[in-house]
Amino acid sequence: MRTMADMQLTMDFESHEPWVQTEREDILRMVSLLRGMHACGALGGEVMPEDRNPELPSGSATNYHFFTLPMALNYQRNSYLLWDAATKTYADADCSWVFDPNSVVARDPESLRSCLLRHRLALQPTRHTETWRALCTTISDLLGGDIRRLFLERDSDAALILEFVQQRHKARFPYLSGKKICNYWLLVMSNYTNCQLKNRGALSVAPDTHVIQASVRLGLVAPAVKDRPDAAIQVSRAWEEVLADTGISPIDIHTPLWLWSRGGFKAITTR
Repeated sequence: MRTMADMQLTMDFESHEPWVQTEREDILRMVSLLRGMHACGALGGEVMPEDRNPELPSGSATNYHFFTLPMALNYQRNSYLLWDAATKTYADADCSWVFDPNSVVARDPESLRSCLLRHRLALQPTRHTETWRALCTTISDLLGGDIRRLFLERDSDAALILEFVQQRHKARFPYLSGKKICNYWLLVMSNYTNCQLKNRGALSVAPDTHVIQASVRLGLVAPAVKDRPDAAIQVSRAWEEVLADTGISPIDIHTPLWLWSRGGFKAITTR
């Protein structure tokens, strides 16, 4: 295990020595510094992907659906372009209905496909259209066409929502039920709707590619982990162990880690 004494205070991580796991106290110190850098804007992120939105009333059903449905298409693509496309689709008077699950269920698939493709909200004509329609059907059948019921009926408890989406009805929430995206989706909902999410500690760090790379860079997990099929699970577990009893929820370090990786791993410094 390496200690803070073995590392530079301003860290560039340009070492070619064999990997050694970083001590927990030093991981926590780096996390504290990264969160501080994020808070003062040193990591960038003044504009996040989801900031590109129609600015709907935070508690409206349409706002909840706007921040839910595109998530199911957020796989291996530029998040900024995704949310820009979603906003353009909503602003299009001929296509805004795609954010109403009941309307989607009532309309023919070809109309849905046409609207999703018009502003490149969908990139895969068949698969993305089917995913969007399936998710709308689920919301219509199980929640009366209003995703807010999922939150209201579970008192906005993250653990109960995860159980409903990821376990009880996993097959009916294509892609949204995935380990990474479901946790990140709930973070977005807590930031962009009026949802007062409870039990945030139940949410994982939502380890996408950037979070995994940042975790390797910090010495939390070995470099070989990022190439494993269970990389997301390994990284999630590692962060849960490191952050246990610290009062920090794993999901709350997602954005600092994501920005740090996306920005090319700016040196971590106390200055």
